Amino acid sequence: MRLFIAVDLPEGVREVLRSGLGPLKRDQPPARWVRPEGMHITLKFLGEQEPELVEGLDGAVPGPLSSLSPVTVRLGGGGYFPHDRRPRVAWVGGQAAGLDAWARVMEDASASLGVAREARAFSLHLTLARLEQPWGVQAVEHFLVQVGKWRFPEFVAREAVLFQSELQPSGAVYPPLRRWPVGK
Repeated sequence: MRLFIAVDLPEGVREVLRSGLGPLKRDQPPARWVRPEGMHITLKFLGEQEPELVEGLDGAVPGPLSSLSPVTVRLGGGGYFPHDRRPRVAWVGGQAAGLDAWARVMEDASASLGVAREARAFSLHLTLARLEQPWGVQAVEHFLVQVGKWRFPEFVAREAVLFQSELQPSGAVYPPLRRWPVGK
């Protein structure tokens, strides 16, 4: 099973993404654009795992997560991985004080079950596109300007969701397997 743990997005955020992505896709160089239905804020990518990991996570996640509080998420602005001089991934960023603690809980819980730790620190982002070829300076700037105009509703994240990633001919779908609420 291909698994990841994330914060799901409310419909209001997906609406902003839908309305903004249409014009952006037409204006930008080719890229593999992510569908708004599949977007989420990843807390921990687990990769290919045996089904038993789900039960292990059920034992390892709820306790530590219950000691944390809901988090207000404010999305806005854009950027690139690894950087704007050689962009490979285009994203929307944001702020959510306390969400890094959620990510640490997922990192610690999954590591206790034998999943490798991430080499990089948690970075709140929504992946919008994977670039087959790096965009030029004009496209890089156009993306940042356009995404900077998007106005997302802020929302309160109250649970972490374990998703399975299923590849289908129409694209990946992400059925939720578990929902773990925060406690405070």
